Amino acid sequence: MPALTSDPGSPTTVRFPVEVVIPLRWDRPLSEQRADVEEMGAYLVSLHAVADVTVVDGSRPDLLAAHRAAWPAGIRVMTPDGRPGVNGKVVGALSGIAAARHELVVLADDDVRYDGDSLTTMYLALQAADMVRPQNVFTEWPWHARWDFCRTLIARAFAADWPGTFGLRASAVAVMGGWSAEVLFENLEMVRTAQANGRLVVNLPGLLVGRRPPPAAHFWSQRVRQAYDDLAQPGRLAVELSIVPLVAVSAIRRPGLLVAMAAATVVLAEVGRRRSGGLDIPRSVPLWAPAWVLERGLCIWLAVGARARGGVRYRGRRVRVAANPRSSLSRPASMASAASRGHDRPEDACSFPSAPRLVTSPPRPAP
Repeated sequence: MPALTSDPGSPTTVRFPVEVVIPLRWDRPLSEQRADVEEMGAYLVSLHAVADVTVVDGSRPDLLAAHRAAWPAGIRVMTPDGRPGVNGKVVGALSGIAAARHELVVLADDDVRYDGDSLTTMYLALQAADMVRPQNVFTEWPWHARWDFCRTLIARAFAADWPGTFGLRASAVAVMGGWSAEVLFENLEMVRTAQANGRLVVNLPGLLVGRRPPPAAHFWSQRVRQAYDDLAQPGRLAVELSIVPLVAVSAIRRPGLLVAMAAATVVLAEVGRRRSGGLDIPRSVPLWAPAWVLERGLCIWLAVGARARGGVRYRGRRVRVAANPRSSLSRPASMASAASRGHDRPEDACSFPSAPRLVTSPPRPAP
């Protein structure tokens, strides 16, 4: 399998008929984002050696101009096409997909980092699917990355995590009319819309794609916003709302039960780590599960309070809807329903039996 290389003339380089779409909006002063601009530029050089790349940049005009000047000339940098929507990431994603030069599109957040193996596996999986859902794994492991990754491990223990990247077919997105840009949880909205329109969504938790961890300050800023996503998932919402009352009652009546509850979350995280071939991550990561569970138990109540005030704040605006219920999304009679394919719920998306096993080494664990 090819590795990403900055030398497009290398005899080992294989170019894929794929469009990689990266929506972004960087609002910090240029002096504070120079390192990120340089790192992104190096990644874009290697990525462009194997695929066409479109960056949909919603930054201020002066920052947009600086990004264009800093990044390789072969990278197409465009602005969002002006379609309405409170979620700028969705607006940027749909703008890039509409402008894609290929049928196969890899949609990725600006912190996602593909390598040759993961891009190869994604390309092969898209041969038999309309949408492919891989698994993100952090490339570095500061303390807050270990804390945050427990969300991924617990999600994997029951079903699958929600990554910052998907593979999809541009024609399928066109047929289903895209997905709503008026919601916060854009990935859930995208998958529900696809399934409601009879699209085949494939879950590949063994396809590992690198992701840079956010700075600690950004990690803290995401706590309530991530919890707000679960307002669109009634089962998770009910469980998470019960965490703080259960902890409070246990602390008063049976303090020893708190130790058992904490141990149970660690076991659950370890189950998630071992699923689908396992994840090569630092051994200490599952030990952070009690912290994440308690955090979510607190933040989900803050999210409910934000909903009562009109929605959670997102880039200076309030977003009320986390994601639309499946019942409200169109399901054209002319298309086979997702339910008829046996995966009516996003978490029941089918596996892809013929995709090759990822053979690249995942990020090296921290000691």
